[in-house]
Amino acid sequence: MRLPNPRIAVPIVLGGIAGGGVGYFVTDTSCAPGSCPVAAVTVALLVALCAAAGVGVVVVLAVRSFAEWRIQSDRDVLVAKDDAGDRSPSGEDSP
Repeated sequence: MRLPNPRIAVPIVLGGIAGGGVGYFVTDTSCAPGSCPVAAVTVALLVALCAAAGVGVVVVLAVRSFAEWRIQSDRDVLVAKDDAGDRSPSGEDSP
């Protein structure tokens, strides 16, 4: 089994933790003291899942974009090297 990429997993976990904390504290402060701890935990779990999913989408798209950019820049370098190799020392293009 392959381990998850830490560049993807760490932001998702941190986003879920942050979302859960925000969901819990917003719900907890909107209720009377001690009156709805179950609701606060339920909202915290739902917000954590939604936050982790949202962060996950953004992180995966960013990682794919970086990989595509890296491939494209490698191609550009290879084309530039190939173009430089086609020229003769006198500066004229070879036939």
